[in-house]
Amino acid sequence: MADQTLRADGRRDDQLRPLRFQNHIAPYASGSTLVEWGNTRVICGVTIEETVPRWMKEQNVTGGWITAEYSMLPYSTLTRKPRDISKGKLDGRSSEIQRLIGRAMRAALDLEKIGARTICVDCDVLQADGGTRTAAITGSFVALSLAVNKLRAANKITENPVIHSVAAVSMGIVNGRALLDLCYTEDVAAAVDLNLVMNSSGQFIEVQGTGEEATFSEAELADLLTLGKAGIKELIAAQQNAIAQG
Repeated sequence: MADQTLRADGRRDDQLRPLRFQNHIAPYASGSTLVEWGNTRVICGVTIEETVPRWMKEQNVTGGWITAEYSMLPYSTLTRKPRDISKGKLDGRSSEIQRLIGRAMRAALDLEKIGARTICVDCDVLQADGGTRTAAITGSFVALSLAVNKLRAANKITENPVIHSVAAVSMGIVNGRALLDLCYTEDVAAAVDLNLVMNSSGQFIEVQGTGEEATFSEAELADLLTLGKAGIKELIAAQQNAIAQG
């Protein structure tokens, strides 16, 4: 029988941390939100450029493009994290995460319907307590939707390009227990880490699973995915409420 004791922060094994979106946090962005997820806080801002990357022009690719950048601010962690610019190159982890955000957002929209535009998604971590990439993806979809609504209100696009809502959540095995939405202390203690990106149709966009000096079984993977899929449904409902508030 599974251990039924509550986690360090009082949650059940299948419970998300408290989640809140504060929209329009960046007034000059086309769409923005501050996602507060437990003690993790990420600003997601979207700007729109009326052009497309050079490679699209050279290859005669029609429609638009979505790109993303991700950064952790120096004071977002317990010890100061130097800015990438001070090292002269992008941190490998940041590069991986921003590519993931870009893939997730491109899966959310019909790029033909946004026209010859580039949508730039910027995610800046103000405070990190686990799950910064999943918070960035979940918040980015809200900011992206607000930006799309602004394009439609200005009659710059005629059709809604949103195909599906997209959200992400973390899971892990900690002390033999499958847990949803790991905070930092759980994340560092996890024998298995898994990040899940899905859309509102229940389709997978990305599954990132790693045994941290450990292995995991097919049954354990199934348990983690069950937790994650239920969490994604809750996140998408929260996103829709945030978007509906405008």
